[in-house]
Amino acid sequence: MNDNMIKILELLKVTMKEPTNYSWFHLLFWVVVIGLTIFLCSTYKNPELKTVRKILKVFTYTLIGFEIYKQLVFSYSIVEGSVIWNYQWYIFPFQFCSTPMYAGLIAVHAKKESIRQKALAFLATYSVFAGLAVMLYPNDVFVSEIGINIQTMVHHGSMLVIGVYLLYSRVVPIKLETIKKASIIFGIFLFIALILNIIVYKANIKEVFNMFYISPYYQCTLPVLNRIYQKIPYFWFLLTYSLGFMGVASIILGLSYLVKKMRLDHHQQRYYSK
Repeated sequence: MNDNMIKILELLKVTMKEPTNYSWFHLLFWVVVIGLTIFLCSTYKNPELKTVRKILKVFTYTLIGFEIYKQLVFSYSIVEGSVIWNYQWYIFPFQFCSTPMYAGLIAVHAKKESIRQKALAFLATYSVFAGLAVMLYPNDVFVSEIGINIQTMVHHGSMLVIGVYLLYSRVVPIKLETIKKASIIFGIFLFIALILNIIVYKANIKEVFNMFYISPYYQCTLPVLNRIYQKIPYFWFLLTYSLGFMGVASIILGLSYLVKKMRLDHHQQRYYSK
């Protein structure tokens, strides 16, 4: 490999002091998230389908572009001027937080309205939960590479921005049916993750491969769920996992309903006070 290529690969791995929770780096992206959310919600209040698709295209292809960068950076190391390629299977792009990329592609390109609505419902509920969880407590995702830290903040922050916007603009209705639609997409993604876990394990890959952290062969490392994994049969763990994620997605929708109700009450008070 020539020197110019090595310099480019070194540039992609430029380092920084590893950020901590609510450091200037973390707070900077919170400002960006809040600013973008306000901009979208105030500029595109009642969007047409064409506008929604454009917004989703920017969201989806931004995530995909950064994901390609992430996959590349984690696939090599530079030792004494030589590049060593070694793919890290644990960063295979099908963890729960990776799924908004695929849901975004479905929402943008699906021909059937029913399929599009299910993907949008997923982005407005399950995806919001995942994005919010990491933005509130990103400690485990921060590393020493600047580009990866930017990628993870853009990725999870965008999930929060687009989900809130879809709910605020009423592109995704705030009603029980939304959770049903979103859960269908979640169930499909969960099934794919399980099949991938089994296939890769059977292929005798000598690395931990644990998509969604639901592998029958490796310990779940998610808080709370890791304890449940150890104490109950796998089937019941998987059921608990599924219902738990459905529950938090429902909470996101419930909070959206409360915010919507507060807004309506506020507008009514202003109307009657005139």
